[in-house]
Amino acid sequence: MTKSRLTQTGATNMPRPIQATVHTEALRHNLARMRAAAPDAKVWGVVKANAYGHGIERAFEGLRAADGFALLDLDEAQRVRALGWRGPVLLLEGVFEARDLELCSRLNLWHAVHCDEQIDMLATHKTHRPHRVFLKMNSGMNRLGFPPERFRAAWTRLDALPQVEEISLMTHFSDADGSKGIARQLAAFNEFTRDLPGERSLSNSAAALRHGMEPAARADWIRPGIAVYGSSPDFPEHDAAHWGLLPTMTLATRIIGVQQLAPGDTVGYGSHFSAGAPLRIGVAACGYADGYPRHCATGTPVLVEGVRTRTIGRVSMDMIAVDLTPVPQAGFGSEVTLWGRAGNGAVLSIDEPARAGGTLGYELMCALAQRVPVVVAD
Repeated sequence: MTKSRLTQTGATNMPRPIQATVHTEALRHNLARMRAAAPDAKVWGVVKANAYGHGIERAFEGLRAADGFALLDLDEAQRVRALGWRGPVLLLEGVFEARDLELCSRLNLWHAVHCDEQIDMLATHKTHRPHRVFLKMNSGMNRLGFPPERFRAAWTRLDALPQVEEISLMTHFSDADGSKGIARQLAAFNEFTRDLPGERSLSNSAAALRHGMEPAARADWIRPGIAVYGSSPDFPEHDAAHWGLLPTMTLATRIIGVQQLAPGDTVGYGSHFSAGAPLRIGVAACGYADGYPRHCATGTPVLVEGVRTRTIGRVSMDMIAVDLTPVPQAGFGSEVTLWGRAGNGAVLSIDEPARAGGTLGYELMCALAQRVPVVVAD
């Protein structure tokens, strides 16, 4: 990936060599990949959780080809509007209190309606601009939404309100990434929305990739989140490369020290790793205070100078040890890629260290520490 433009958005100085990079062209690529996965559907660029830890302002240029932006709260909506976006903006959880509707009117925000209380707020809201709402069905996820048997009554209430201009219909799949699939929820949604007008939005990343060629699943709008950011929604069954996704975030650092171990020498807190033979290790400037999972045990994959190797011992607050056996030329100052794209083009998917740490790529992106400087690359 050509780094023709670098914009630093973190600290103005860099006391440690660690740095995260947001890849604009990879965001563009992944968005286009999701569009191709669900032809004829419009695509929400989902930027909740500060664009999955990438930063809304940093990710915006790579996602501006989206048909709309879907996000969580009014602060995120204001930030998207401040960037000059005049197209659709959807609040995925809707409003949290009645006064939020004033800002929805002022910023022309579309918003989800998932409970009676939100309909009550709309019924008493004074506005000169009727609202576009997305009525949500709880088709089996059991988080937000009206049960299927109450969905039509909720639609009827909304349709009678002068405050509502248009009603779209939505649900969320709980098992699109696994063997259980979407059939049961899709059937419930179709049964209880039969003959209701309005655009429909059903598919998240996994559903769009696995079922996007099915018209009923892709519907009118897809809502891809994690796949746009280069992580596979059904890892480890399929990795990001299988879906044609590129890493949109790289976390990289450098070796700041080298140790030569004799047989029996241990590494790190708790002495959990003991060398069985002579071993050369590098100490890299990254730890759990930077957002790297503390639970990543010995053997977690990393890249040193683009060569795949492994971590050694426990992750410390500010440091991690790596095995230099596969890359004997490495030493002080050598590049270490914790996830993303190395300088030589080699890729380590964020899903791999996430799995080693007992979590998901989602969490690693969102948990990137504030102290880590971030740059934007074309």
